[in-house]
Amino acid sequence: MWDAALCIQCNKCALVCPHAAIRAKVYPGAVLSGDVPATFKQVPYKGKEYGEQAGYTIQVAPEDCTGCSLCVQVCPAKDRTNPRHKALDMAPQASLVSAERENYAFFLGLPEVDRTRVKLDVKHTQFLQPLFEYSGACAGCGETPYLKLMTQLFGDRLLIANATGCSSIYGGNLPTTPYAINTQGRGPAWANSLFEDNAEFGLGMRLGVDQHESRARELVRRLAPQVGEALAQALLDAPQQSEGDIAEQRGRVDALRLTLASATSVEARELARVCDYLVRKSIWIVGGDGWAYDIGFGGLDHVLSLGRKVNILVLDTEVYSNTGGQQSKSTPIGAAAKFAVAGKVTAKKDLGAMARDYGDVYVATVAFGAKDAQTVRAFVEAEAYPGTAIIIAYSPCIAHGYDLAHGLDQQKLAVDSGYWPLYRFDPRREASGDSPFVLDAAPPKVDLNTFTRNETRFRLVEQQSPERYRALMARGQADIVRRFAHYDELASPPAPPSNSDTH
Repeated sequence: MWDAALCIQCNKCALVCPHAAIRAKVYPGAVLSGDVPATFKQVPYKGKEYGEQAGYTIQVAPEDCTGCSLCVQVCPAKDRTNPRHKALDMAPQASLVSAERENYAFFLGLPEVDRTRVKLDVKHTQFLQPLFEYSGACAGCGETPYLKLMTQLFGDRLLIANATGCSSIYGGNLPTTPYAINTQGRGPAWANSLFEDNAEFGLGMRLGVDQHESRARELVRRLAPQVGEALAQALLDAPQQSEGDIAEQRGRVDALRLTLASATSVEARELARVCDYLVRKSIWIVGGDGWAYDIGFGGLDHVLSLGRKVNILVLDTEVYSNTGGQQSKSTPIGAAAKFAVAGKVTAKKDLGAMARDYGDVYVATVAFGAKDAQTVRAFVEAEAYPGTAIIIAYSPCIAHGYDLAHGLDQQKLAVDSGYWPLYRFDPRREASGDSPFVLDAAPPKVDLNTFTRNETRFRLVEQQSPERYRALMARGQADIVRRFAHYDELASPPAPPSNSDTH
């Protein structure tokens, strides 16, 4: 339940919600005149970005909230006289569901924000309509907030190739799907192929889209006298870098389609069929660590090597979550899993380093509960990068063995201990003489045991053999120290050329 008087309008609650059941909306204040539910809450928006006297509301979908409490955990706004009371508090559903159902229906009817006016940071992205909602994922799932954010950022331009796994089960539990449509009736295109060939499947989407776009551009050039030289040139030269650019290109495509409506030639009819491909698509290859680190790694590596414009999102739970908790090459040293009950004895595979070694791949590691701004920035940069981009996203899972209400705290500990380093590797930075590697995490400030002691996957190993567990943790701690020193070196500015280098 939302206490509007305490709210600081940071929108962090909407960002962390795994089911898109709590939402923020900013809207013209005038739209609240008329038939407004008696219990609907609204306050003035604290800002002028969306016009004078804009209204602001946080609203919960009462029948879709799973009660995971992540929104309450992340809420920073507390009552000074009663710190236990926040701008968001959990409350029993039964007495509230009838009124809140009416409020939510009214909330959904309020106008969506103009995408061209939205700043792409944590607060403002949460005004964008999520096109991934009410999935069948576990309460507190650490994967789905990334998918929801992806749909908010890139909307109905998304084409998603999804590997088999948790993300394909809650992503396409037919006959329903959590992928939704916007007010224009458009939404992401989503498909699931196989566990072992998802990277190739997504690459095929890229090649297919490129072929359609190439054909559409060829037809525009050939039919320029018919559709108008100015319109044709504008369609071909459109930059399509920002939401404003995309909106303008869509307007041109609408004008083109209108011009072609009365045309009867074969080429004109073909252009009418493929002209939507003149609007830039955002293609994402999505899957878990079992796919990316193990069964589909050969195909993933092949895609990374090609330099094509595809984006890859690895939802890293460090275990085969969907099939019962088997170890993967992402499972960390000292953690228990099926086929590693006594604790994994080898270190976690460094998928990010393998991707970075190509030199022309954008690579980021993120953890939204530890540094949400860095997460949003990585998604924006990955999509803008002209070549292949991969984001490896830390994803708390029930297989880790703790109440996921504490998932945000565990993400912070994962980063603070150095267990999960945060960085962005952007080859474009070299052009300005900067290191392409940006270390987004501070040096480790707590030891590894501070993180691991909260999770059953580690405690099980300790209970079986405390001495062996201590040895595994010592190796894990040494790996953290070594890795951070290496990353710190990578992030250092390149040394200026010496005199001997110039001759």
